[in-house]
Amino acid sequence: MDQRRLGDSGLVVSAVGLGCNNLGRPGTATETLAGSRSVVDAALEAGITFFDVADVYGAPRGRSEELLGQALSGRREHAVIATKFGMDMQGSNGPDFGARGSRRYVRRAVESSLRRLGTDWIDVYQLHRPDQQTPLEETLSVLDDLVHEGKIRYVGHCNLAGWQIADAAWSASTANLTAPVSAENHYSLLERESEREIIPACLRFGLGLLPYFPLANGLLTGKYERETKPPEGSRLAGRDRLLADAPWDRIDRLRRFAEERDLSLVELAIGWLAAQPAVASVIAGATSAEQVAQNATAAEWSPTAADLTEIDAICPPGRR
Repeated sequence: MDQRRLGDSGLVVSAVGLGCNNLGRPGTATETLAGSRSVVDAALEAGITFFDVADVYGAPRGRSEELLGQALSGRREHAVIATKFGMDMQGSNGPDFGARGSRRYVRRAVESSLRRLGTDWIDVYQLHRPDQQTPLEETLSVLDDLVHEGKIRYVGHCNLAGWQIADAAWSASTANLTAPVSAENHYSLLERESEREIIPACLRFGLGLLPYFPLANGLLTGKYERETKPPEGSRLAGRDRLLADAPWDRIDRLRRFAEERDLSLVELAIGWLAAQPAVASVIAGATSAEQVAQNATAAEWSPTAADLTEIDAICPPGRR
């Protein structure tokens, strides 16, 4: 597994990360500790060191962090853990008054995450989404305090627009605060909007991009086809609207592109993302050890310049 620096920071992460939103998800194999441990074990065995979770993942909320912490027990030093704050915890972190980027709330949220994860530190602590109720400088200030206290090592954010990424970098620089080193945003072959502003902002301010939904909610796994009922129990079973609205012409052309190179759609989707500017680690979820292994090896394929040109003709840059 290729190991890369996260942006311009000194933190090193695996080219493919494990998205932990399935840990503790009802109805999945990873709902239980045994299932979660199987996935985490497979990730470590495959060379995956980066584990991406959030306080709102799992049922009840916080369950994903608990299961990840238990699965990594005794092996914490082998993992880079990124977790998130800033979404509605439905009272689990006490009243938040809608200001989830505030100094008061972040203090409570980080202590709760540390407890659930069973660790003394969080490697990357990420603002899950912009907080319109709190000045950005206040959020960056409390995160800076947490870095100096050793409770978190690095700062990141998710779902910020390009101008907000620039604003966060500028605000941290002018106030002499710890600057974000990562941006986690939606990015895949079928969702290339991040190329307009997100990637240029990451490159300009030294952030590593962490794409989520790399397989487009399962459309790029190869298990779904046009006008074919999805397998029972699969991710898209019952999601008729998403399947009906899927860009099947593009998906079919990508499938043919992959077949011509003896690749799976997963290898094409993840390998392509891993080759994009600013991308540090591709966040891929899984509910089985087999899926983890498939995702991990996908990044071994590296597209040529000719491949990239042909892919751009199938999925034009900068479009949804």
